[in-house]
Amino acid sequence: MHKKTIIVLSVVIAVLTANGQYAGYTLLKDDATFHAQFAAASQKINSLKSDFIQEKNISLLDDKIVSKGSFWFKKENSVRMEYHQPFQYLLIINGTNIYIKDSQKENKISTRSNKLFQQINQIIIDCVNGKALQGNEFTTRIFEGSTAYLAELTPVEKNMKQFFSHINMMIDKKTYNVNRIEMHEPSGDDTSIRFKNPQFNTALPDALFAIR
Repeated sequence: MHKKTIIVLSVVIAVLTANGQYAGYTLLKDDATFHAQFAAASQKINSLKSDFIQEKNISLLDDKIVSKGSFWFKKENSVRMEYHQPFQYLLIINGTNIYIKDSQKENKISTRSNKLFQQINQIIIDCVNGKALQGNEFTTRIFEGSTAYLAELTPVEKNMKQFFSHINMMIDKKTYNVNRIEMHEPSGDDTSIRFKNPQFNTALPDALFAIR
């Protein structure tokens, strides 16, 4: 399994430490209202276009690896994620089919033939439609800050634990939109994705998500 592909696929899912408290945040003991509001807001999103900045921290390197790109989503289950800098990398999810292209090769994958890809594909869709915090793939805790909620997702299944110790989502308190995702790996490395200039419910052509 290509580790970079797993990281990229998990971006749509989806900020500090796994099991402790978070500075500036308080654990919500009763999070039913949050879950209802988050699900309601997510249901209203039919499409999304956004820029993103990714920062990768690797324990063996002193400097962060910073990447930039564009992201598109269209209901029910179409995703396009395109890296522009410092390398070219393209991911398209269309139903149960996944297309991946980098500077050297391209691959087409059916999630029906790979359980891990199937799980990650479903997590991506569930994150956008508000169901990611309701399933049994993760144990979740919700923290409240002054301007954002922090949703901490810890994977339950063994396969997912090999790639992530936990995933955190920063969710705007006014709009309930996810504006940052951070993925922590068992090795101690982490990847942070920050979404910029989001545009919701704009017309997106089907050609963006075509897999040929």
